[in-house]
Amino acid sequence: MNVLINLFSNYNIVGAFVVNIELTLWSALFSLILGVLLVTMRISPVSSLRAFASGYVELFKNMPLTIIMVFMVLGVFGQLKFQFSNNFDTNFFWLATAGLSLYTAAFVCESLRSGINTVPLGQSEAARSLGLNFVQSASQIILPQAFRGAVAPLGNTFIALLKNSTVAAAASVATESSSLMSTMIEDNANAIIAIFLIFAFGYVILIIPIGLLTTWLSNKLAVRR
Repeated sequence: MNVLINLFSNYNIVGAFVVNIELTLWSALFSLILGVLLVTMRISPVSSLRAFASGYVELFKNMPLTIIMVFMVLGVFGQLKFQFSNNFDTNFFWLATAGLSLYTAAFVCESLRSGINTVPLGQSEAARSLGLNFVQSASQIILPQAFRGAVAPLGNTFIALLKNSTVAAAASVATESSSLMSTMIEDNANAIIAIFLIFAFGYVILIIPIGLLTTWLSNKLAVRR
C-alpha cells in the first residue's frame, strides 16, 4: 500500500491517463469524420472515388501504427517542417492525433461499411424512385441506418483506439501513460508489479464502460425486422 501511495504522490498518473483520453476523443472525432467520407466514397457511383477510398483503407489498415507515428515525427515534422504549434508538447500531441486519426479512419470506414451491408437494397432503390441523388440518398437514407447497424463494430474500433493511444510515445508525446510507465519503471525497478497493475487496471476502468455503453446502444438502436 505504501508503494502505491508513493507512486501516486510522486507521479502524475491521473494526468497521464487524461492525456490518453484527450488523444482518444480528438482522434475519434476526426477519424469518424474521415471514415464517413471514405465510406461514402466507397459506395459512390464514381469509380475513381471508390478506388481511392479502397486504396486508402487497404494501405492504412495493413500498416503498423508505430510506422505512421514515426513518420508523423520524422517525416511530417522533421522533413516537411510542418507543425501545429511552436509549443513542443502541443505540437507533438496534435501530430500524434493526426496519425491516430488517419489510421483509425480506415477501421471506421470498414465498420460503417458493415453497417451499410445491413441496409436492405430496397432502401436505396426507394430513394432513387423518390428522385433523391446519391448524396441525398447516402446522407438521409443509407448512412443513418448504417450507423445503427455499426454500433458494435464502431465501439470495438474506439476501444482499440484508446489502447492504441499508448503508441503516441512513438510520436514524442512524453506526457501520456506509456511514457510515464517507462519513466516510473526506470526510477522504481523494485515496484514493477505495482506499476504494471496501476496502468493495467487504469485501462480496464476506462474500457469497460465503453464496452457496456456500446452493448446498450447496440441493443437500443438495433433494427427490428
